[in-house]
Amino acid sequence: MKMKTKTTGHDLIALGYRQGKWMKEAIAHINDNGLEGEAMASYLEQFKSPDPIALHNAPVAFSINIKAENELEEDNVSKVINSMQTLMKTPTLVDGAIMPDACPAGPDGTIPVGGVAVAKNAIHPGMHSADICCSVMLTDFGKADPKDILDAAHANTHFGPGGRDRNTQFRFPKDLLEAFETNVFLNDKEMVKIARSHLGTQGDGNHFLFVGRSKKTGNTMLVTHHGSRGPGARLYTKGMKIAERFRKELSPDTKKQNAWIPFDTEEGQSYWDALQVIRQWTKTNHEVIHNSVADTLEIAIENRYWNEHNFVFKDGDLFYHAKGATPLDAKFMPDITGPRLIPLNMSEPVLIVEGATTTTNLGFAPHGAGRNVSRTQHRKSKTGSIMQIFNEETRGLDVRFFSKEIDITELPSAYKNAKAVRTQMDEFGLGKVIDEVMPYGCIMAGDWQKNAPWKIRREKRKKNRK
Repeated sequence: MKMKTKTTGHDLIALGYRQGKWMKEAIAHINDNGLEGEAMASYLEQFKSPDPIALHNAPVAFSINIKAENELEEDNVSKVINSMQTLMKTPTLVDGAIMPDACPAGPDGTIPVGGVAVAKNAIHPGMHSADICCSVMLTDFGKADPKDILDAAHANTHFGPGGRDRNTQFRFPKDLLEAFETNVFLNDKEMVKIARSHLGTQGDGNHFLFVGRSKKTGNTMLVTHHGSRGPGARLYTKGMKIAERFRKELSPDTKKQNAWIPFDTEEGQSYWDALQVIRQWTKTNHEVIHNSVADTLEIAIENRYWNEHNFVFKDGDLFYHAKGATPLDAKFMPDITGPRLIPLNMSEPVLIVEGATTTTNLGFAPHGAGRNVSRTQHRKSKTGSIMQIFNEETRGLDVRFFSKEIDITELPSAYKNAKAVRTQMDEFGLGKVIDEVMPYGCIMAGDWQKNAPWKIRREKRKKNRK
């Protein structure tokens, strides 16, 4: 008597089923019960994957709120539009826009910085990126001396990698801790540990602490710019893994960076809730730095407001993914307390704006001045010593680098022309400037890697080999 051959995963794949966690249990059930033919087909019916969701045949139309001012910008704008056209074939997307500060952020089809993508019932982690809730906060310190504010801020803030040691950590709010502990994406020991140590830190790159005076009132104002640091980066990594699982199942032709989590799933609901917790953590992260300055100088806070510009905003079943775009519409911000903030560069004012939603701006404005070239290209384009370049571009300002090493890729020339961005804001109806914070000085991370321990060790090894 011939023994029946056991069913294997290869057999199921040959029948058209996709590999997944379900397969091991299904194979065991089939073999334990001797299922074959119609009986096996009937049992496997429950595991049939839906037909893949195809890409849009043509890109969904999107608004272009940008124009090239010179030859260098023509290349930048062309790349942004091409990438956006590829992006807008993603099957969940129904609308989009690009802002005057737009610049490429990755391979073709990646949402550009300065991009807005509107999805129906879907959250795309790759479209808010790892720097979840990158945002700006302003505190009005009245007639305080701007130097006193900058000095106190320099003593209290933290730039660069990692977090604070136990002796310098800020108190972690109880309600925020409970929010972490009750969300499946956030409730792990390492996540909570990082959330504690990174509170009151600003990271690196284009994040800053800026002090200036209101053009309208003369009051001294502190503005900080940073995101969700380690907690946000860890949530993003988890979100991308979940989204990739759904992409393979639902829409394999969708680019990996545009994978999504369906909102009407358990994972989608939990991820959305986690984003709101990270948003609250980031707001608190700004607050503890600003409050520490007030406490140090024993001065009153006259006003405060903030907005994120790197987040996902929900309106009904639509999810607005803003990758470097400032929300104008109050419906996007449940805790709105004032106008919006748009920083340009360290030598230009921080713009205080308000504005109405239109069919072309989708309720958003630019988030800054943006770049035309990469950091590497900018660095290669400069001539003269680092100190010469620094002195020339920061004349009259108190500009400091936390690492004590100048980062020329964050100097004003690294960014688009601020005047052109403002002109295009007016031209495309992207917010009205109601006040400006005129620059006194700022603090940034600087080139912290120049003297990083790992780099010093590498240089020592090179010398020892000679």
